[in-house]
Amino acid sequence: MSNSENPAKNDPDLRAFEAIDTPAEARWLSRVLKDETFGGAILLIAGLLAIVIANSFAGDWYADLLETKIGFESIGLRLTVAHWAADGLLAIFFLVAGLELKHELVYGSLSKPRQAMVPIVAAIAGMVFPAFIFYLILRGDSEALVGWAIPVATDIAFALAVLAVAGRGLPTELRAFLLTLAVVDDLGAITIIAIFYTDDIDRNMLFLTVLLLAVYALLQKFNVTRWYLLVPLGLLIWWATYQSGIHATVAGVAIAMLTRVRHQDGEEQSPAELTELKVRPISVAFAVPIFAFTAAGVDLRDLGFVDTIGSQLSLAIIAGLVIGKPLGVIGSTYLLTKFTSARLNENLRWSDVLAVGLLAGIGFTVSLLITKLSFVTDIMLLSEAKVGVLSGSFISAIIAITVMRIRAKRK
Repeated sequence: MSNSENPAKNDPDLRAFEAIDTPAEARWLSRVLKDETFGGAILLIAGLLAIVIANSFAGDWYADLLETKIGFESIGLRLTVAHWAADGLLAIFFLVAGLELKHELVYGSLSKPRQAMVPIVAAIAGMVFPAFIFYLILRGDSEALVGWAIPVATDIAFALAVLAVAGRGLPTELRAFLLTLAVVDDLGAITIIAIFYTDDIDRNMLFLTVLLLAVYALLQKFNVTRWYLLVPLGLLIWWATYQSGIHATVAGVAIAMLTRVRHQDGEEQSPAELTELKVRPISVAFAVPIFAFTAAGVDLRDLGFVDTIGSQLSLAIIAGLVIGKPLGVIGSTYLLTKFTSARLNENLRWSDVLAVGLLAGIGFTVSLLITKLSFVTDIMLLSEAKVGVLSGSFISAIIAITVMRIRAKRK
């Protein structure tokens, strides 16, 4: 079919995905991809180090370290090291993810409804299918079903790092598609955490959180960008969110979505761009690797790897990540482009969509967070779930690398 016969190719608004609209968008995308690639490498090292230490002679030291409490009892913040990593450091990660989402909504691939349709639908389906497969395997096991959301998440840094290593020479649109899908996926994951993994709500603290967020929004509106005002306010918002009973990582996304991303006259960088430039290195080089170090270390000395990975819970997570994610992403993309006016970018092939679906099966960071929230007191289920996350992410990465290598050779 020629371009004249296919109006979707002549009208960019009808395209499902147009990776780069402006030079500014191209520079932003390039910086994000480079940072996340570096972060993925550090993340992998931190995770492997945690597994090695947890199963070595230093395993008991590692376990004691995670349970060591630090902080201030007077304000309700005397937490374990593992707790600080999950609630505190990951709030930084979600702040950056939220800023990425805000950028995409204003300038990027999510700024036009039709253009945004494919990655949004693919992200949603890529969360629904793994959860459904997880339920099918574990239906009837009420204790294990608590972790139904574990395989729904995608690790941006890890997935982009794998893509950077194995996907050299593949179209930039593939990277942008994956980034957009992963950002929407992260928003879905944090929404699930806020709704389904929150127990008791302190309404007074919740009201205070909303009030502080309103103050932050007003400061953004009136272009107040002094760091010595915004940083303490951000910490207060995080503290109030934590005290309200909602998982504190939600504070990161909330702040990001209220941060102004549009430029004003005479402004070289918006507050969102400035914040992202300052915070992203902290997230990439410190926050996420420390969390990975505290979360990935599963002690298999007494459990046994074969028995643990062979458990129903572990298999359900692996199936969700390795099978559910690609099915959701590919199936929804095919149906959308088949029965609507949406089209894939002309530089993308279905093998690229398959690669994105497989890369989306790398759960790691957020999956490990949901694992910790799901099985706080059950050590056995916690260990089985961690093995499932690590194994499923590894298998997804290996298959994705194979698919991309084949695609690159054919190209």
